[in-house]
Amino acid sequence: MLVLVAVAAFVSTILGGLFALRLADKLHLILGFSAGAVIGVAFFDLLPEALELSSNATSVATVIALGFLLYLALDRLLLLHGHGEHERGSVGAGSLSLHSLLDGVGIGLAFKVSPEVGLVVALAVLTHDFSDGINTVSYILKSGGGRTKAFRWLIIDALAPVVGILLTLFVTVSESSLGSLLALFTGFFLYIGASDLIPESHHAHPTFWTTAMTILGAAVLFGIIRLAHL
Repeated sequence: MLVLVAVAAFVSTILGGLFALRLADKLHLILGFSAGAVIGVAFFDLLPEALELSSNATSVATVIALGFLLYLALDRLLLLHGHGEHERGSVGAGSLSLHSLLDGVGIGLAFKVSPEVGLVVALAVLTHDFSDGINTVSYILKSGGGRTKAFRWLIIDALAPVVGILLTLFVTVSESSLGSLLALFTGFFLYIGASDLIPESHHAHPTFWTTAMTILGAAVLFGIIRLAHL
C-alpha cells in the first residue's frame, strides 16, 4: 500500500508541475494561484496540524514567527551578497520540497498508527501534491530560472514525499518534533506567499485577475483540505 501511495504522490506532483510549465506564458496568473495555494496550505493544513500535534499554542505561534523571520533574513542576505533571483528561487523550491518530504514522513507515520489513518492522511497529501508541483515550478520560473531548472526541481519535489515515506521505515519522529517542523514551515510558506509570490504576480500586470487567482488558489486548497479530512 505504501508503495502505491508513494507512486501516486510522485505522479500527482509531476502532473502539477507539467501543468505550470505548459502555461508558462501565463506566469502571472499561475503565480497568483500559487500564492493563494501556498498561503492556503499554511493556514488550512500546516497550522491546524501543528496545533493538533502540540499542546502549547503559544509555542506554535513562536515557531511560526521564527520561521517567517528566518526566511526573511535568508532572503535579505541572498540579496545583500548579490546572489540574485536564481538562488532565491532555489531556496524557495527547496523549502517546498522539504515540505513535501515532511508530507511523506506524515504518511509513513500515519500508516504506523493504522491502515485507515494512513489512507486518510495519504488522501489529504495527494490532493495538494498537484498544487505543490505548480508552486515549485512557478517559483523557479518567477525567479528567472529556465524550464530545465524548473523541471529538475519538479523531479526533486516529486521524489521528496517518496523519500519521506521510506525514511519512516527506519526512523521515528515524535509528534512534538513533527508539530514544531510543521509550524516552522508555516512561517516559511507565509513569507513565500505574502512577501514574494503575491507582489511578483501583481508586478506589471492587471491586478484584478491576479488577485482573483490568488483568492481562487486559497479557496481551492481550503476546499481540497476540508474534503480530504471528511
